[in-house]
Amino acid sequence: LGGTPELCASLTGVFQGMVKYECHFTNGTEKVRYVVRCIYNREQHMMFDSDVGHYVGFTPFAEKRAQYKNSDPAILEHQRTAVDWFCRTWYKIFTPFLTERRVPPSVSISLVPPSSSEPGPGRLLCSVMDFYPAAIQVR
Repeated sequence: LGGTPELCASLTGVFQGMVKYECHFTNGTEKVRYVVRCIYNREQHMMFDSDVGHYVGFTPFAEKRAQYKNSDPAILEHQRTAVDWFCRTWYKIFTPFLTERRVPPSVSISLVPPSSSEPGPGRLLCSVMDFYPAAIQVR
């Protein structure tokens, strides 16, 4: 782009900006919390939490951005209502795949022969794999 090689070398780097949207559900959709995390280079600099109801900045620049966003009623209304239009809507779509999904375990039993360091009878190894949900009781 017309820069000198020395200048280009001094400006190289990887910069990552990320926005993370989270929905926290308690007892189905009885209590829902919506969180937006704004992250730059692995550091969270601003967030919106529906339980708080406004943006909070964690750096001087982000405090200004949060103040700007908090001064716009349309932006705040959009975020405050996301519990319904975003979280509860996606909950209905994904519930069958997440909370109602059942995958039976595959089970294998094998004999582990005694070793020279542990003499005595062999042991049985029971492996239970590829199941969902994670709660399982093996006897």
